[in-house]
Amino acid sequence: MTKILIIDDEAPIRRVLRDILENESYQVDDASNGMEALQLIKEHDFDAVFCDIKMPEMDGIEVCKELRKRSSSVGIIILTAKTEEMDKVTGLLVGADDYVTKPFSPAELMARVDALYRRVEMVSSASEQPKSTITLGDFTLDIRSRTLTKNGELIELTQVEFQIMEYFFSNPGVALDRTDILNHVWGEAYVGEEKIVDVNIRRLRMKVEDEPSNPKYIVTVWGLGYKWDTV
Repeated sequence: MTKILIIDDEAPIRRVLRDILENESYQVDDASNGMEALQLIKEHDFDAVFCDIKMPEMDGIEVCKELRKRSSSVGIIILTAKTEEMDKVTGLLVGADDYVTKPFSPAELMARVDALYRRVEMVSSASEQPKSTITLGDFTLDIRSRTLTKNGELIELTQVEFQIMEYFFSNPGVALDRTDILNHVWGEAYVGEEKIVDVNIRRLRMKVEDEPSNPKYIVTVWGLGYKWDTV
C-alpha cells in the first residue's frame, strides 16, 4: 500500500493523520468534503481511504457507498466519535473495512493501516499463485481471482468479506470463535471490538443467503461464533 486519501472537514484532524502516515513513508492526499474526495478518486488511484462520517455536502456513509460501487478492493476506514455507535455499524454495513474512534493514538491508527496493508499483499500474492478453487455446494471460491460465485453468479465481496469466506471454506462445518476470525482477518495486533466480526457476518449473509434473516449457510454457534454449514 502506498497511497492514502484522508477525507475530513476538520483541518487539524487531516493534519494529524497526514503527519502520522507520512512519517511511515505513505503517500498522502486529503479532501475537506465528500464531493472533493470523489473528484480526487476519479483522478487518482488510492489503496486506502480514511473517511469521517460527519461532513457537510456529502456525509461519510454516502462516500463509502460510492467508493464501494467503484472498487471492492480499496481499503476504507471510517472515522467516528465515541458517541457515534450507530455510525460505526452503518459504515461497516455499507462497505467500510474498519473504523477508528476519535481521539486516536498513532499506534492504533497504524495497526488499522497495517491490517489493510496485509490484505493488499494477500491480493498481490494470490494473483501469482496457481489457480486454486474451493467448491462447497452451490458456491465456488476462487483463491487466485479472489472471487465467490453462487450457481455460477458472481457475488461482489470486499477484501474483508473474501478473507472471512476463505476462512469458512478452509474450515467447512467447523465452529469458528469470533476471536479466531478477528485474529485471522484483522491480525493478532488488532485493537478493537469483536462486534466488527458480527457486522461483517450480517453483511455477508445479505449477499450469500436466500433468506438473510434465516441463514442456512453462515450459522451462528451460540456463545462461540459462526460456522459455514455444509448443507
